[in-house]
Amino acid sequence: MRYAETGYNLEIDLSRGNIERVETDPKLMEQYLGGQGVAAKILWDRVPPDTDPFSPDNVLIFSAGLLHGTPVPGCNRTAVNTFSPQTNLFAHSLMGGFFGPELKHAGYDRIIITGKAPDLVYLWINNDKVEIRDATHLRGKGTHETARLIREELKEPFAQVAAIGLAGENRVYTASIEHGFSSAARGPGPVMGDKRLKAIAVRGTKDINIARPAELFELCVELRNKIAESNDVGDWMAVDEDDSFHHNHFAWGNARTRQKNYWSKELQERWTRWKYDNMDRQVGCYNCSKKCINVISWPGQKRFAYKCYGKDTYHMAAFKELDYSYQILGPAMEYGVDSYSTPQVLAFAIELYEAGILTDQDLPNFPSDSGERIRYLLEIVVRREGIGDILANGVYHAARQIGKGAEKYDHNTTKKFEQLPIKLGKLNPPYFLMIATGEKMAITQIEGSFPQDPLPTMEEREAFVKKWEVVLPDEKFKRYFLQWEKRHEISNEASCAITDWNEAMHYIDDSVGFCGFLSSFRGQFGGGVVYHINNMPEIISLATGMDLDKDGLWRIFQRNRNLVRALNVRRGLRREDERPPEDHWAVRDHEFEQKLLDDYYSFKGWTKDGIPTKETLDSLGLEYVSEDFLRRGILTGNEVTPSKETPAQKDEEPKSGGC
Repeated sequence: MRYAETGYNLEIDLSRGNIERVETDPKLMEQYLGGQGVAAKILWDRVPPDTDPFSPDNVLIFSAGLLHGTPVPGCNRTAVNTFSPQTNLFAHSLMGGFFGPELKHAGYDRIIITGKAPDLVYLWINNDKVEIRDATHLRGKGTHETARLIREELKEPFAQVAAIGLAGENRVYTASIEHGFSSAARGPGPVMGDKRLKAIAVRGTKDINIARPAELFELCVELRNKIAESNDVGDWMAVDEDDSFHHNHFAWGNARTRQKNYWSKELQERWTRWKYDNMDRQVGCYNCSKKCINVISWPGQKRFAYKCYGKDTYHMAAFKELDYSYQILGPAMEYGVDSYSTPQVLAFAIELYEAGILTDQDLPNFPSDSGERIRYLLEIVVRREGIGDILANGVYHAARQIGKGAEKYDHNTTKKFEQLPIKLGKLNPPYFLMIATGEKMAITQIEGSFPQDPLPTMEEREAFVKKWEVVLPDEKFKRYFLQWEKRHEISNEASCAITDWNEAMHYIDDSVGFCGFLSSFRGQFGGGVVYHINNMPEIISLATGMDLDKDGLWRIFQRNRNLVRALNVRRGLRREDERPPEDHWAVRDHEFEQKLLDDYYSFKGWTKDGIPTKETLDSLGLEYVSEDFLRRGILTGNEVTPSKETPAQKDEEPKSGGC
């Protein structure tokens, strides 16, 4: 009997209209857990490195987390993986809601989609009954409208639907896949559109087997109490107290400089009133009481919901206030565009217009009001009309297609992907490493276990680490934090270990399905973290029956991390690509940054060019990767894994590698 996982994948070939239920190898779970980990292995095996992301041979994978559908609370993040047309690299996206657990209850751990349908279709999964159905009547429909119409058509109000909108149909690079109050963006949306897959609807009623159900349920009661405690102290993703942080640290739109001293108590009060006067309720995802999603009914707009940065990015791009985001978020979500990247693309176009690079010929009847400009640009981008056809390819590609000096306005991309428009003073070394070397294309998928800035007094630092159970029993990170006085003054040793720890928590979360707001993203706030490296092994063991300890879990993280790195190396990623945006920090030191990169690569067991060595790969059971690299000439076999006794690691390290 298989525990926690169903043991089956659903294989869909849209070109042939073929559907197969395929039993999986249980060793895959033992080696990679699930979610993103297993998806990376599938992409390695099935997509050659020269495959174009818009080829029918590219694979689109929707993966339930290993612990989806179990009693473990807050475990609901579905991983969506493919190769991105924007970056030509591994695309990793997550969406919350109910989709992944519903898929598990239908009897599948993941959906593996290949080929390209002759015309628009949607997928209907109802336990053992799976159909590819015509969706031409849904062409041009919004994401949430599509979900409603599909439920009505199927007479199944409880079906969980993930859908693309007009942006996805038109293969806009920043297109998202929307599911309820959550979305998967940064890569898979345009691939889903290219495959002419409008939506996936899932309904499942099957049981999921647990290895030690009584013990797991007892532990889950404690975890629910922990979530309740974290709710008592508030959640900055659900409330507005920290908007001042956002707007004093983030740039506005794609601009090189932010508006300083913008925030005020009056503005805070106005924004808070707008939110709470128009908020229907706060809701959570499957089996989670966190309730960090705000449902808004704004006059003249359809009801919508958001968490995280969605409420900030559009009004920042337009130099407007919160009410502007509330006016545009609903329509943008219906079109199915990522609110992380899309506003930056639109602001980039405004910059080009103001610089004279784009003209009235490119943007006929372009409004003078900045808010109306954003709306105008959104409409032409999602339809790929006129200059919108170029802007739809994202800032990096659009800048080079437009030319005429547009390249210098591409000042906020890394690896061809838009980053959060943060403009700070002096460099934060761990964040330099996370942004430069991260494979997930967004800092929010990498950061979180260690605070972004030091606290000013020793008393405050000591109070912080006293409740920092996330790092126990390892005291090293407490020492790093207690000794940290200035953002830019932290040792390379600490920077490498902190980056490694941040990566570990996210890679584990993204394989088992934990929400980062209960785990990897919350460590920087001290107490209130529900899941961490010290309790995760027991939870996974009780659910799956695996004999797993902290070191074993850390090894799985290292395997998954190096496999994802290998996927990108095989597609051409090298050291020269690993650079944060040039003006992300005002003060830069190239020599220091390159030494930091050297130390990080050494810490990870990679070459000077950021390629995992044969020794590193083989030690993690990734011999098939090293053999491929040797065959392709990516490795020669003569590389020596740098000594672990490097300047980055002079202090004694725990066996687990940093946590």
